[in-house]
Amino acid sequence: MTEATPPDLLPMRDVVSLTGINPVTLRAWERRHGLIRPQRTDGGHRLYTVEDVQRIRDILRWTAGGLPISKVGELLEGQHEVVPPEDNALDDWRAAVVHATKAFDARALEDLYHRLFTLLPKAVVLRKVLMPVWQDLAAGSALGACSQWLFLDTFLRNRLMLRLQRDQVDAPHVLLAGTEGHAELQLLCAAVLLGGKQQRIDVLGCGQPLQELALVCAAIQPAALVIALQAPVNPLLATRLRSLQMDIACPLALTGVGLAGSQAALQGIPLCLLNEQDADVEGVLNALIRGTLDL
Repeated sequence: MTEATPPDLLPMRDVVSLTGINPVTLRAWERRHGLIRPQRTDGGHRLYTVEDVQRIRDILRWTAGGLPISKVGELLEGQHEVVPPEDNALDDWRAAVVHATKAFDARALEDLYHRLFTLLPKAVVLRKVLMPVWQDLAAGSALGACSQWLFLDTFLRNRLMLRLQRDQVDAPHVLLAGTEGHAELQLLCAAVLLGGKQQRIDVLGCGQPLQELALVCAAIQPAALVIALQAPVNPLLATRLRSLQMDIACPLALTGVGLAGSQAALQGIPLCLLNEQDADVEGVLNALIRGTLDL
């Protein structure tokens, strides 16, 4: 017999629909951080109030703005005036990176890089400071713009590769492959966002043929395979992904800007969609590896 939901409470599926939060992230906020305390039905199903939904929206906004999840509890309880970095502060960081790049000042860029990753969450550093500068320089046409972009691109690729190599050697290894049109730096940024203490991300070279990924996985035997998308999945790619999923022994996940508008094409394929904007995307990937994520 199906349990009736009280009219003033919402089941998890409705909360996910209203807020866009990943269910794994929501459960982590409850169990690991104690930020959300849902009620329970007799059968153990979670029920949320309207206030819970607003709190979830607030937390999503704060973490998207750069507030570490570990600081959210303090903000909610009013213990400290902790706020995400404001846009003007990020403007200053971006301007400093542009200045160092245009001066071809490797020492200043190195100092900025280390200060950024010390003071701000990695998602904010990559999405809101470094990559916007990289993209703006790539679009430049003035004399010297190409050399400036190459200088920054080379610097960031080297530093992010070093960062990935410092991740836990004994953690589960995940393979990350890009699709056509991916720049190496974009893949490295995705790898940094997905990796860390819970799993190590190994980036395959740009131009890795999709049809050969099953062969690569058979040889390396990763804990999971993640494919980064640059464009929405079309029917042909969906067919290839379905075939790939059946040919590999590890879980399959997709990430990248191409996720938007791909859900219909991917219907029925048992894979995980990793939203890089999710504050706990690393935890979602780890749940996939551990087999605790419903596909």
